[in-house]
Amino acid sequence: MGEVYVGKAAADAALDRGWLLGHFKPAGDARHSDDVEIKWGTHPPGDRRAEWAVNEKRTALLVLISGRFRVEIPGRSVLLSEQGDYIVWGPGVDHSWYAEEESVVLTVRWPSIPGYAVPQE
Repeated sequence: MGEVYVGKAAADAALDRGWLLGHFKPAGDARHSDDVEIKWGTHPPGDRRAEWAVNEKRTALLVLISGRFRVEIPGRSVLLSEQGDYIVWGPGVDHSWYAEEESVVLTVRWPSIPGYAVPQE
C-alpha cells in the first residue's frame, strides 16, 4: 500500500515556506515528489519575492484563492484580482510577484527541481 498523508494546507504550509509537496520533502513522505511541487502561499499586503526567479526550467500554474496578487514576467505585469484568476508560464519565462492585498495563492510547478529558493534572512 502506498504512503498517505492528510493535512491542512494553511497549517502545513507554515512549516515549510508554503510548500506542501515537492522534491524538498523527505524521501518516503507521501508529499515527496520530483515530478511536481505545490505551494499554499499566504502573503501579507506588500509581500514580494526578494529577487526574480531566472533561468526558469519549470512550468507553473498560479491560482488566486483570495486577495489581489500581481505576477511580474518580462515585459508584462499580470494582476490577479478575482478568486480563480490564474496565470500559467513555461520554461524560459523569468518571474517575480507582489501581494497588493493580503492574498492566498495556490502554485503548482513541474518538474520539482532544486535551485530556485530565495535564501532566507
